Amino acid sequence: MTATIAGRGPQLATGANEGSAPWILFLHADTVLGPGWNAAVRSFTSRKTNAGKAGYFRLHFDTLDPRARRIERLATLRCRLLGLPYGDQGLLVSRALYEYLDGFKPLPLMEDVELVRRVGAKNLMPLDAEALTSAARYERDGWLRRPLRNLCCLSLYFLGVSPQALQRFYGR
Repeated sequence: MTATIAGRGPQLATGANEGSAPWILFLHADTVLGPGWNAAVRSFTSRKTNAGKAGYFRLHFDTLDPRARRIERLATLRCRLLGLPYGDQGLLVSRALYEYLDGFKPLPLMEDVELVRRVGAKNLMPLDAEALTSAARYERDGWLRRPLRNLCCLSLYFLGVSPQALQRFYGR
């Protein structure tokens, strides 16, 4: 029987360490990739100049709620202006770059933000496909409250609050 590993950061690191493929695609459990993802990945990974870069998908929620479209547009803007895709957008990275960066840190929260910051904004590339993500948490917590809480956590993280303290605030 395999032991359960607590925390998404350690889980992602374990998954990467178990594999041997030259490219790694990290995807949250409540996310699936939309049409065209395979061609987008093939196109990205076939360019030798992308070996030192990481790719991410456009965020799309699995709901028709118009508030979801606003959050998706804000996520696109966040990625464009700050070079900061979140884990629910998926992350495609070469194993060489992942290992060079020393992989995911064993953080209970902000593991995705921490890694993409080490990748660097200039090395993050949008892929021409969507990551279809569950809207359940937004529907449960509220389309305004959830992103405000995310923004608050991100701001506190950038101000130096530990991921362990943020985890209690975030409610995971």
